[in-house]
Amino acid sequence: MTHFPDYLKTYPNVDTTFPFHIGIHSLGRGFRAHRHDFLELSYVIEGRGSEVVNNVRHEMVPGTFTFVQPYQVHELFTEPGSTLLLYNCMFSMDLLMDAGGHGDGLAELIEPSSLPPYTTFTGGMAERTRFLIDDMMREYEGSEPWRLTLLQARLKELLVCFDRERRKHLPAEAAPAHAAKPHASVWPIIHHIHRNYQEDVTLTQLSDRFGMSASRISEVIKEKTGQTFVHFLQDLRLRHASSLLISTDFSVVEVALEVGFGSYKTFAKIFRERKGMAPLAYRKAKRPV
Repeated sequence: MTHFPDYLKTYPNVDTTFPFHIGIHSLGRGFRAHRHDFLELSYVIEGRGSEVVNNVRHEMVPGTFTFVQPYQVHELFTEPGSTLLLYNCMFSMDLLMDAGGHGDGLAELIEPSSLPPYTTFTGGMAERTRFLIDDMMREYEGSEPWRLTLLQARLKELLVCFDRERRKHLPAEAAPAHAAKPHASVWPIIHHIHRNYQEDVTLTQLSDRFGMSASRISEVIKEKTGQTFVHFLQDLRLRHASSLLISTDFSVVEVALEVGFGSYKTFAKIFRERKGMAPLAYRKAKRPV
């Protein structure tokens, strides 16, 4: 019998204007194989175990930092008699694409790479990393001015430290300035959809832009995300719509148009199917009293 790993699509704050969550998890028996369309990082505080990311296993000990890209299948294992205590942070890839997918947006970290998805910090770097992630947790739980700005800055600093550290431990001949990106053709397409889902994005337009047939684009999106092109596009729009319903006073019609749905009727129908309630009912249920 074929086993399909869980496909996780939600986490605390996923439908907010700042889709980010960090917490401390205690794993006595590991965590089942799964994948998701958001980014995830973890940092081991105590315990021992291992993690398999896309069929490649690495050890998890205090100081191990793992960065899981979207749609990668991964599974955690805890050594017998041990408990893995680790920071776990989940966030939208949009938080790394704030510069239009270039520059300090760090978007290249999302793309497939021959570099390992983990490293283990020791010595002074372990202290620095622990300070950064502890401070990120404090900011997340606090309410100080500029909280979200500092959270995003800490997140980027952590990822830069991670990328620098993992490159240090590669043989010189295996660590080019920018690692090769095997089978990366689908990622520019996915990035483009993430940046332009509010517009009228179609398979025909993507075919013209990326020089790939519409049927092939449909196939590779399904292979990578586990969803059809239409379902993938609608998910992105619905997440944005959910955020706007909670955080703004836009009318439901305005929300529908803002996120890329051509008609209110279509938006309301799909929203009810996916969320189990009408947009206005969702706003009333989710908005703080």
